[in-house]
Amino acid sequence: MANITFSSPSLSRDVTVYAVAGDRGTILAVAKANKIPIPFDCQDGECGSCLVEVQILSQKRPYGVALTEKEKEALRQLGKITKDEIKEAEVNDIPPLHRLACQCFVRNEDILVKFAGDETIPAQPPHLSIAAKVYKGAAIEIASVDDFLAHAIKVEEDAAQHFDGLAASMELCGNAEVAKLFRQLSGYSRLHLNEAKSRAKGKDLSAQVPPDYVWPDHVTPERTSLLAGDADLSRLDALRAALTGEKRGYEFYYAVAGTSKLPDVVAMAKEFVKEEADHVKVLEAWIAREEWLSKSHAV
Repeated sequence: MANITFSSPSLSRDVTVYAVAGDRGTILAVAKANKIPIPFDCQDGECGSCLVEVQILSQKRPYGVALTEKEKEALRQLGKITKDEIKEAEVNDIPPLHRLACQCFVRNEDILVKFAGDETIPAQPPHLSIAAKVYKGAAIEIASVDDFLAHAIKVEEDAAQHFDGLAASMELCGNAEVAKLFRQLSGYSRLHLNEAKSRAKGKDLSAQVPPDYVWPDHVTPERTSLLAGDADLSRLDALRAALTGEKRGYEFYYAVAGTSKLPDVVAMAKEFVKEEADHVKVLEAWIAREEWLSKSHAV
C-alpha cells in the first residue's frame, strides 16, 4: 500500500492517490486510472514518452529495483541513466531518479512522481473557487505586510480555535478517533499562527485584525461547515470537511499573492501558499487511504 503524489506543471496542483502495491501495476496504470495526464505512446518501454522522476518518500530502505532491459535502453538513449546508476540499482538496490512510468511498478512505499507533461498545453494555474474570487474583491484589501500578517493571524487563530472546539465536542460525544484528528489539525493551524506572529517581530497587530463581517459568509476561510454535535461523524467525513477548509485557506493566500501590487506581500503570501498546499497534500493522502480502507472493508 502506498501514497503516490503526482507533480507537474500541467497539473493545477499536486495530486496524491492511494495505491495497493502490485494490485494496480505500474505508475502509468495508476496515473491512467486517476486521470493523471502523464504522456505516453507505446506503453511498452520503447518510446520513452512516459519519462518521469521518482523520489522515494518512505523512510525505510527502498525495495529491490527491477529495471527491464527495455527501460535501461530507453533511459540510456534519452541520456537519463548512467552505467553507475544501473550498477547501483542492480547491486545495491538504489533506484535511479528517472524511470519509465510504463515499466516502474508500484511498491509498498510512498513516492513522488514528477513529469513534464505535454509542453503544447499551457501550465494550469491553481483552481480558484467562488470563495477565492470573493477574496479578490474589494471586501478584503491587503495594504501592507503588517496588514497581511494581521489577516493571516486571524485566519490561523480562528482555524485552531475552531478545530479545538470540534475536538472537544467529539470527546463529549465519545468519538475519540475524530477528536484526535481535530487536535492534529488544530496543531497544524497553531504552527502557522506562530509563524505569522514570529514574522510580525513583536508588533501588536490586533488593531489591524479584520472583524468577522469583512469575510465572505462572515467567517474566515478555514472554518469548516461541520456540525460540532454530530456524534456519528466519521473520520472520512471529518477529513473531507477539513480539506474544504484548508483549500479555502490556500485559495485566500493564493488570491493575495496573485492580486497584491506590493512585492513584499506577494513574496510572503507565496510562502503561505506553499505551506497551505502541504497541508492540503497531507489531508488528501489521509482521505485517499481512508477511502481505500472503507472500500476494502465493504467488500
